[in-house]
Amino acid sequence: MKELDVVRLKRDFSDLPTGTTGTIVLEYDGKCFEVEFFDENGDTIDVVTTPVEFLELVQSY
Repeated sequence: MKELDVVRLKRDFSDLPTGTTGTIVLEYDGKCFEVEFFDENGDTIDVVTTPVEFLELVQSY
């Protein structure tokens, strides 16, 4: 996974439910990513540092 890839949560994390989608905005070390998560309307819910084990790739850019 890399910056600008679309990802989805594989399980609940940081008050966000499983299945929440977002875009990687910053890669730290391949183990954690800064992810901007969105709701179904495309509005930002939160920006969270997320460990890779909580993420699955939806679309790579």
